Amino acid sequence: MDRSGGRIALVTGGSRGIGRACALALAADGFDVAINYRRDGDAAAETVRALEALGRRARSYPASVESAQEDAAMVDAVLEDFGAIDTLVHSAGIASRGHDVVHTGPEELERVIAVHALGAHHLCRLVLPSMRTRPRGDVVFVSSVAARMLAANGAPYNMAKAALEALAMTLAKEERHNGIHVNVVAPGLVVTEMGRRLVRAIGVDDISTMDANAPFGRVCRPEDVASVVRFLCSDGAGYLTGQVIAVDGGG
Repeated sequence: MDRSGGRIALVTGGSRGIGRACALALAADGFDVAINYRRDGDAAAETVRALEALGRRARSYPASVESAQEDAAMVDAVLEDFGAIDTLVHSAGIASRGHDVVHTGPEELERVIAVHALGAHHLCRLVLPSMRTRPRGDVVFVSSVAARMLAANGAPYNMAKAALEALAMTLAKEERHNGIHVNVVAPGLVVTEMGRRLVRAIGVDDISTMDANAPFGRVCRPEDVASVVRFLCSDGAGYLTGQVIAVDGGG
């Protein structure tokens, strides 16, 4: 069913995990979807095929989101191919290595913050001119409960997500008069490649063994996060902006 009014979404990190689930959810609501990926061209191509099977236009675009130059080239290409960008879902992300501050090098710190927060700023700067011309605009950032838990041995990731949320709250105020909604979804542990790596680091080989002790009897799935993103980009969320919605089963 086309609930989107023919809108176009750009989803970063859209070839796998949460980004892929968001792309599919938006396509199911009638969005045409441009997906960004960094390295896995095969996964991106498979996601494009899945989106096209839903009857939507879809293309994939390689770019490292921390690079302002690559972001600019990608956004130019999306605008050339689709004509506009109504919705940005920034899902691309990387984990930090789990070291304390003393043992965290500057390269790791700078890259994690760049991917999550600086990349989001670059992308918003680039897509907003198009979005302002559309009847409605949506920016949704995928953050994490890490931004409020601020656990030890995760300073780069904690700082990156906190900065991402600060950008969202600022942007929500700046763009409200342009009809642009800016919101954040903040998952806890999710069954993704990154989630599996995180639990292996604490000695859990199979993430599914954590289901029994998780809220509602299972660890969060990418589709759980995508359902909230889908709602935030719908008419039902027409009066929501500047919100952080935790998708963590209640903590």
